[in-house]
Amino acid sequence: MSLAAFNHLSSGDNKMFVVVAGNIGSGKTTLTRKLSERLSWKPHFESVQDNPYLADFYKDMTRWSFPLQVYFLNHRFNTHKMIENGSFSAIQDRSIYEDANIFARALFEQGDLDKRDYETYCTLYESMIQYLSSPTLMIFLKRSVPKLLERIKMRGRDYEQAIPVDYLTKLNGYYDEWYDSYDLGKSLVVDTDELDFLENEDHFNKLVHKIHDSIDQQEMFFTY
Repeated sequence: MSLAAFNHLSSGDNKMFVVVAGNIGSGKTTLTRKLSERLSWKPHFESVQDNPYLADFYKDMTRWSFPLQVYFLNHRFNTHKMIENGSFSAIQDRSIYEDANIFARALFEQGDLDKRDYETYCTLYESMIQYLSSPTLMIFLKRSVPKLLERIKMRGRDYEQAIPVDYLTKLNGYYDEWYDSYDLGKSLVVDTDELDFLENEDHFNKLVHKIHDSIDQQEMFFTY
């Protein structure tokens, strides 16, 4: 089956559920958009512009960490279920699994989320994921901290400009641990430091081929 079959993914039992995971500024939203356009997958983006807590969180992480994490947990759970129950292939910008394994953990270990709230959050998370099926493919975007900072500065979100370097470094370490232990299904790790899938079409095409090769064709394509 040729790569062109990517444009003819089926509905129903053959639908794809792909997630793009990665640190702040790793390129998740860009890749989600480009793959949705190329492959006709329905995109589901992270709740950023309409998030009522995010700007306050970056000003005072300790005060706003728990409500922010609960907000994201609820948002991503509902998105995950919507994709599961839908009829068409879809791609999601960041997963519910990152909320617990990366962000809530980081906030707890750096003292911005107290033990009581963290345990309540983890109990809620464990209860919720019992009702979720695993994605078809998890794409992990890796990017060094200097490159993350370049991307964050370039996109110019005011509330992101003061994100501490130590925080991004800590998140990168947690992502590496999570990548290594991920066992929910198929996965693909992509180093994006030297990969420009936004402006370089050749880079993007090569990445699409890697995604194609990461999923068994008999699971992914019609037989023509």
